Amino acid sequence: MSRPARKAADRPDPAAQAFAAGLALIKRNPASAAVEAEFCRSPDCGLAPRRGLTRVDSNGSVHVHPSRLAEPAAWAWSIAHSLLHLGFGHLPASREADRPEPDGPLLAARCAVVNRFLLTFPAGRAPDGLPGAYPGGDEEELAARWRRDGIPAGYRDCGSAPGEPDQILRTWPYGGLAPTDWEAAFAQALTRSISEAMDTAGGRRDRSTGELVPQRPWDRALNWFVSSYPLLGGLAAGLTVVADAELARTHDIAVAAVSAAAGEIYVNPLRRHTDPEWRFVLAHEMLHAALRHGERCGARDPYLFNVAADYVVNGWLVEMAVGDMPEGLLYDPDLRDLSVEEVYDRIAGELRRRRRLATLRGKGRGDMLGEPLAHAAGRPYTDLDAFYRRGLVQGLDLHRHQERGMLPAGLVEEIRALAHPPVPWDARLARWFDAYVPRPEPVRSYARPARRQAATPDIPRAGRYLPPEESPRCTFGVVLDTSGSMDRVLLGKALGAIASYAAARDVPAARVVFCDAAAHDAGYLQPADIAGRVRVRGRGGTALQPGIDLLARAPDFPAAAPVLVITDGWCDVLRIRREHAFLVPQGASLPFTPRGPVFRLA
Repeated sequence: MSRPARKAADRPDPAAQAFAAGLALIKRNPASAAVEAEFCRSPDCGLAPRRGLTRVDSNGSVHVHPSRLAEPAAWAWSIAHSLLHLGFGHLPASREADRPEPDGPLLAARCAVVNRFLLTFPAGRAPDGLPGAYPGGDEEELAARWRRDGIPAGYRDCGSAPGEPDQILRTWPYGGLAPTDWEAAFAQALTRSISEAMDTAGGRRDRSTGELVPQRPWDRALNWFVSSYPLLGGLAAGLTVVADAELARTHDIAVAAVSAAAGEIYVNPLRRHTDPEWRFVLAHEMLHAALRHGERCGARDPYLFNVAADYVVNGWLVEMAVGDMPEGLLYDPDLRDLSVEEVYDRIAGELRRRRRLATLRGKGRGDMLGEPLAHAAGRPYTDLDAFYRRGLVQGLDLHRHQERGMLPAGLVEEIRALAHPPVPWDARLARWFDAYVPRPEPVRSYARPARRQAATPDIPRAGRYLPPEESPRCTFGVVLDTSGSMDRVLLGKALGAIASYAAARDVPAARVVFCDAAAHDAGYLQPADIAGRVRVRGRGGTALQPGIDLLARAPDFPAAAPVLVITDGWCDVLRIRREHAFLVPQGASLPFTPRGPVFRLA
């Protein structure tokens, strides 16, 4: 060999180097690297593309143009496009010699589906001139549409070999081996690759060696929910377990506690439990956070409400057989099918004995923390209400879709309630008014003619009016607490809502009574007067019963008219013998068991 020929042979091939760099990019992409294909770059290959970069056959071989020069990113996109044809099942391997070749619309539809996937899972850089968006639907739907309407110009040559098919059907040549199921192999390899990537990102796999890092038992329990228990898997993926012995000692956490606001579960790493027991512990804290037990406490005793929630949650977990309940937790089969509020009412009378019971945090301490604990790895937090609601609702749907077993009716009811935001207090108050305050029905009469239309001035029309005899019947009473403990903002909200309702429902007037140490009858007031021109008379103590009795004795107040009592809860015990309701601030409680509905101002 002459010296110039030897130098030319030793010179690096730029096309080969660019192809190798593009292939290396693909190997780093979990979706594309999941398909194990062979690459043919021989100059004698008769299946290599003439204009494009790659073509792929049903035997798993990617035929590469032997000398075309392109950037590594372009090679990466073309290789990924060909590999995804195999992974999507476009080219099933088969021993059949005569298989019908796909027509032009089907070839274009397959390429469009692959390119649509690559827009969301990018690999390299797509060639210039390709569409930036692709229509929805699978390959068969697009092909049927394009057979009928024609292939749009932008999608006609959107494959890796413009001007010719980039998918080739061939006969399986390996007689002793079964044809490879490329679609199943792609799904399995992709799942494995993404799982390994998630292990690495989550610190479960060493980045340098790729070896799995030994997991702690609470981490294994949390991962079990993500992989094997759809009801709580979404919650487990979004919550953080903080295992800090010093933090647990400082805040007296015997086993675990949870902060719903921060999305953190605090565990004591010095406690020894089995993996099933840690699953029970984490599921217990996840349900506390997701069902917002801390926010539902209201004016109740926080620790007793925590105890009541523990009884309910532990009962559900035992019924669902989620792990093993550690020894010493609160569980009573007699409280089955009761809500947290019902359990609280039962145990509230045994305050001294219940104080000695222990939650997961310890004896006399609740495991539902109002605020997150400060620690070194702490992060800024926000309200996670939407996350908890979405996680439980979607988890319930997955649990039922996968037929993972029956769930306690009480838990399903609470999850379904989370899916529907509560109706605002003013809307519920308006419904109560609609049910008990009759709306005056207007009548039409020619005795009061309406204005005539300009188009037909000779045709008289009946006028619409409210008959006077209907007015006394369409009313209601308001007993307003005007004592010194009442907040002016609360008064403004309450009176504004009442006035808005009365005006919207054509209630001519409402009977208003102000109460502090004595009752002050303001008489019948029009909606505008209720909203803006009422002068609060008293600011002394609270005695509402005289106001109730005043309305009961008033001869001009209808016997069937309802009464709305507005108070902050610091009042006397009331006895009301007609339809009534209470409007109180959020978190306030009445000193008696109300017989009518209670609406809470937000």
